[in-house]
Order: sequence, then C-alpha cells, then structure tokens
Amino acid sequence: MAKEEKELTFEESLERLENIVKKLESGEVPLDDAIKEFNEAMNLAKKCDEKLKSAEEAITKIVKEDGSLEDFKVEE
Repeated sequence: MAKEEKELTFEESLERLENIVKKLESGEVPLDDAIKEFNEAMNLAKKCDEKLKSAEEAITKIVKEDGSLEDFKVEE
C-alpha cells in the first residue's frame, strides 16, 4: 500500500511548484524525470487553483445576523 502523503498547504504547494519549474527550466533534468516532475507540477497547479477558488468563494460570503450565509455584494 502506498504511503499516504500529508496534505501540503497552499504556500508549500506553491513553493514546490516554483522549485519544479526552476529545475525544468535548467534543462539538466533527464527526460523521464522531467516527465514525472511535469506531472507533479500539473497536479500541484490544479490543487492550488482549487484552493484559490475555495478561498474566493469563502470570502465572497458574509454571515447574516441569523447565522446564514449570503453573497457579498458591493453597492455603488
């Protein structure tokens, strides 16, 4: 059975993604390793995107006096 990895924070995922990009941009990664790194980067990018969307949804809601959630709208 595969060892279960701990869930990375957004910041940890972003840092790992940046490190992968730097490594791949160096051009010194063997092709097989580059493919593995690229796949990991794509998964990290997807997870970061999901976390950002979740955060965006959370901050566009406000809690009303009765405890229910309502979409936040700026009135001009």
